[in-house]
Amino acid sequence: MNNTNINTKPLTEEQLVTLCQQEDPGAQEELYGLFANKMFRICLRYLPQEDEAEDSMIKGFVKAFNNIHKFEYRGKGSLEGWVKRIIVNECLMEIRKRKMQTTTLENIVEVDENADAISQLQAEDLYSVITKLPNGYRTVFNMHIIEGYAHKEIAEILNVSENTSKSQLSKAKAMLRRLITENEL
Repeated sequence: MNNTNINTKPLTEEQLVTLCQQEDPGAQEELYGLFANKMFRICLRYLPQEDEAEDSMIKGFVKAFNNIHKFEYRGKGSLEGWVKRIIVNECLMEIRKRKMQTTTLENIVEVDENADAISQLQAEDLYSVITKLPNGYRTVFNMHIIEGYAHKEIAEILNVSENTSKSQLSKAKAMLRRLITENEL
């Protein structure tokens, strides 16, 4: 049953969820097409190697399809948020497999809190600089600044202390400022 026929109206997210819960392949394909590009870009923020990012994205979608029966539609955006959380968790599991390395406190760089260079960058420039961060910095930066996780949540997910999360974010910001200055962005 293909629900993407030209003669039919586009499916609402709620209809799409219902059909995916019924394991409709056309609906699953539509859901994948709806979010794949955005989810891939999210994966690239955590895993800068395209093949690793794609693998994590695909694993995440497989988990989403296998667990869609647990999803409860709560309005526009809830489906995307649910898929995004699964995808981010899949990326984090990949990072954990690599035994995320955190730096020691001796490597903390003083950060000028008034520096505002990051906010003035084009999104693509910022993305390219973020990919240069070490895994630990990049992960915490993405989770806190981009995904909106609190330090307490990050600490629980990554199995580190809240202070480690805060420290990693501070170091990430300092390194970003340095990279931005060095690259004259």
